[in-house]
Amino acid sequence: MKRITKIDAVAKETKKLRVAAYARVSTDSADQLVSLDAQKEHYEQVIKNCPNWEFAGLYYDEGVSGTKMAKRDGLLRMLADCERGLIDYILVKSISRFSRNTVESVETVRRLSAMGIYIFFEKENIDTGKMEGEMMLSIMSSLAEDESRSLSENNKWSIQKRFQNGTYVIGTPAYGYKNVDGKMVIDEEKAAIVRRMFASVMEGKSGAKIASELQAEGIPTARGGKWQSSVIIGMIRNETYIGVAVFQKTYKDDQFNSRVNYGERGMYRIEGHHEPIVSEEVFRAANFAVDNNAREKGITKSRKYTKRYALSGKVFCGECGGKCKRKKIYGEVWYGCDTHVKDKKRCRQLPVRADMVEAAFVNMMNKLIYGRDAVLLPMSGRLLGGGNTEVLGRLESLNTELAMVAERRQAADKFFAKGLLDAAVYREELDVLAQKEKEINAARNGIEGDPDLDFDRQLALNELLKYTAKAEQLTAFSDEVFTKHVDRVIIVSRKEVGFVMKCGPVFRERI
Repeated sequence: MKRITKIDAVAKETKKLRVAAYARVSTDSADQLVSLDAQKEHYEQVIKNCPNWEFAGLYYDEGVSGTKMAKRDGLLRMLADCERGLIDYILVKSISRFSRNTVESVETVRRLSAMGIYIFFEKENIDTGKMEGEMMLSIMSSLAEDESRSLSENNKWSIQKRFQNGTYVIGTPAYGYKNVDGKMVIDEEKAAIVRRMFASVMEGKSGAKIASELQAEGIPTARGGKWQSSVIIGMIRNETYIGVAVFQKTYKDDQFNSRVNYGERGMYRIEGHHEPIVSEEVFRAANFAVDNNAREKGITKSRKYTKRYALSGKVFCGECGGKCKRKKIYGEVWYGCDTHVKDKKRCRQLPVRADMVEAAFVNMMNKLIYGRDAVLLPMSGRLLGGGNTEVLGRLESLNTELAMVAERRQAADKFFAKGLLDAAVYREELDVLAQKEKEINAARNGIEGDPDLDFDRQLALNELLKYTAKAEQLTAFSDEVFTKHVDRVIIVSRKEVGFVMKCGPVFRERI
């Protein structure tokens, strides 16, 4: 007789979800730090009170902006722990606490989602694990970014007013000064170093020589780093040392990146703003010595950047797309891919000699001079759509329609975010706009000629046609001809380079 024994199922222990929280305050004021303490306490209680959750840690940043993730150590540490498999779920008070940058918000959420880790934003009630979460996140992030930009604009306006009335307080004064009760006061110990620099320059010493002497004597920079020639020359150029304050030498662009102000924004110059360290006579004499030294070395000033060679900044790697930098090797000038120099596994492109690139340019231009009618003249008709003004008008009309579609999509996003548009209607509107955009692009692509080519290229082609019509064959590399007609150079290999012309085409030439 068969004997049957029942084996009861063993209750499977439910694995707890490891939940972490992230908090941020944008300033280090006392009130904001109190807010941070409150956030810490709140999340510890929420996570510990949930039976299926296990507290995986609280990550936070103090006194940092939400516009750039790269500057937030707490957030980066949390992301690293996610990659190490220590976190399953994340709680954040709001999207603006997580990031005010739309692109970074969405990219980070996608990165975490790929690992099976989702975020819950309390204020917006968004769970990124749900299908509609990313669309809502993108919209709310855009609003947070707009809010950040608005706050930034208000702050800029306040600073501008203080620039104009001379009440702006320099938080970190130049080397040789210190801030006392909101005023720049001479720091005699460091000021002696500054005076020594000016005297050394007038004696004929270079910035590199002065930096080497200061380093050898163990004299630290303002931040405790190493002295560099560029730092010394920058100090010699700095009008701060004759009592002049120039405000807004740098500014933040629309993406919150710091930029040097080369005239894009107004500057404010205040004479007699503080006590000078050197006289105007010494300042002028030292700067004259620096200029004279530069002239002897063949360095000329430009508005933005010193460029001594026509190829500088225009040579790129054909394998990885990175920039190729100019280097001297055993007395010969070479252009080598910067990526290859740093990591040969990422790019295998070997350096090429500059004179070989220049020789290839001479050959290429001579071929264009010889074959002008066969190569360049037919391009003129293609750039203008065969010379048909009706084609140009049609392109302009399609581009206008495309811009209107973009405006409608932006309006739909805003209305939906404010709760003025039903979700179904919103999705239907996006589908209609996507189809319309597809139809417009298809029409643009169907027009003979490339709709992205503009009249700037036509003008560049006209200049090239004029040059090749009357030019004699080149016998040597010409900086002027290269700069006028070539946009950039692509190093295809050690045997071939490509010249991307300002009028559009790429002409390849063997080395």
